[in-house]
Amino acid sequence: MSCRIAVCDDNPIDAAYVEKLLNIWAHEREIYVSVETFPSAEAFLFCYEEDKAFDFLLLDIEMGAMDGVALAKRVRREDEALQLIFITGYSDYITQGYDVSALHYLLKPVNREKFFDVLDRGMERWNRNQKFLNLELSGETVRVPLREIRYLDVCRNYVTIHGKKDYTVKRSLREFEHQLDTGFCRAGRSLILNLSFVRRVTRTEVYLSDQTVLPLPRGAYETVNREIIRSC
Repeated sequence: MSCRIAVCDDNPIDAAYVEKLLNIWAHEREIYVSVETFPSAEAFLFCYEEDKAFDFLLLDIEMGAMDGVALAKRVRREDEALQLIFITGYSDYITQGYDVSALHYLLKPVNREKFFDVLDRGMERWNRNQKFLNLELSGETVRVPLREIRYLDVCRNYVTIHGKKDYTVKRSLREFEHQLDTGFCRAGRSLILNLSFVRRVTRTEVYLSDQTVLPLPRGAYETVNREIIRSC
């Protein structure tokens, strides 16, 4: 197993420390990592425009002309799978991390144990992003990445998978439930949610990051809320 990690921080001492921790973590987990450091958001983007094959981006907030939040928003428009981790000395921007689906927000100085926990969760999500749902449609197989699926719902005997495109197949929701992973949550009899897309939950509705609002079945609030807390 191997992954490619970018560290973007205009403080070379902080960047070197994070890189050191990354290498220790990778050695303990027996994972091969390729770590590249960038002194500014602009430097990272210059590389990223030519080569987008990064799996993790660890970035500071307060940098030069472009801050870390602006960089994250720019990258997120093109890549929904990249694992974003903010590492900064400022807590003022923590809510903006949710806007770009950041994995976590760590304050400097970085605590090694907490950092390793976040990286472990990032690897779980990264592994999940490598998984696909195989659908048989009109005589062909369509592979839908699990990371792209926002939710699945059922109408009579048909299930619709809502991703970048919508696919409807004649199967039961239970069949799909067994093919998904812990990042998904069954909400009542007719709905499965990808928790990474959930932004807010009330007792009657669930709000997704793409502005979709779904009715939440009666009694499902506690289950969904519990699974969100557990996934944090």
